Amino acid sequence: MSEAATRPQPQEGNQKRPEMRVRPTAPIVPPANVSGNALMFVIAIMAFLACLTYGAVSMVRATAASWQSQISREITIQIKPDDGLDMEAALRDARDLALTFTGTKDGTIVDRAATARLLEPWLGEGLDLDELPVPRLVIITIDEQNPPDFGAMRQALTETIPQAFLDDHRTWVNRLVTMARTTAWIGMGVLILVFSAMVLTVVFATRGALSGNRHIIEVLHFVGAEAGFVASEFQKHFLKISLKGSFAGGALAAIVFAIAGYWQNRTLATPESDQATALFGNFSVGVSGYLGIAATMIVIALLTTLTARFTVMRTIFEIDRIRSDPARTDDLPDT
Repeated sequence: MSEAATRPQPQEGNQKRPEMRVRPTAPIVPPANVSGNALMFVIAIMAFLACLTYGAVSMVRATAASWQSQISREITIQIKPDDGLDMEAALRDARDLALTFTGTKDGTIVDRAATARLLEPWLGEGLDLDELPVPRLVIITIDEQNPPDFGAMRQALTETIPQAFLDDHRTWVNRLVTMARTTAWIGMGVLILVFSAMVLTVVFATRGALSGNRHIIEVLHFVGAEAGFVASEFQKHFLKISLKGSFAGGALAAIVFAIAGYWQNRTLATPESDQATALFGNFSVGVSGYLGIAATMIVIALLTTLTARFTVMRTIFEIDRIRSDPARTDDLPDT
């Protein structure tokens, strides 16, 4: 017998089969399409506007609180010039008398140079105070928690220095508090309007994006996929879109505030910066402002995700209605 005949032949069952490879599956919901990109762009715009409004409202409220606190910490004694009055002695006496009352902390006499600087915007430079009957001021710092008896202090000053007048700023404080509250309410109203517009825009944009994927929902439902599974797949898809859009809009708003604060710090003691600070205060929104921006981003993402889930569940419900009664096809909504 030949060598080939005596060699054992391999059995067919022992032949090595090629290794099976599982083809990578594509996501059920297309990762990117025109409607998804448009929704992301809309979410980014609304997130930017909402975060910008929230930061502006926080900035206005902080500025109003700062104004109120600064005015509440000080009172002013004004002494009018008079014939035979030793102005410097009267200023010292008024300061010392005010500091004898409980609730006062410190007293500062506004000197002639500082008084002239206060009048420069109206009377120009090189002002000679001896030529004009310009009142002089004494600034008294008080304890906000335990203020002095203003009535008793005013009476004592009038008896000691008839030319002295005490201004406790209560009228200005009340007006400022009213203005601050009004501004805060107006800001909150604007913020509510922006958030309402954001909610409606995100809801309708999400539903519009889902309408383009309706055929996917129908196919999945017809092949037996549970409603919860289909809804969760769309939830994940739209959660990614909303997170990208809200992060882009919120980050852009935070960058705007950071740039404004940086410009304000770099341009201190300039007319532009002084005017902007006087009107709007410090452009820095602080930690609470940035936390509010982050919360706004989370709210937008949750809103988009919940809208997607409710829309998918409603679509599946309408599909089941049609399958049970094909004559009700006309009742199916366009979205």
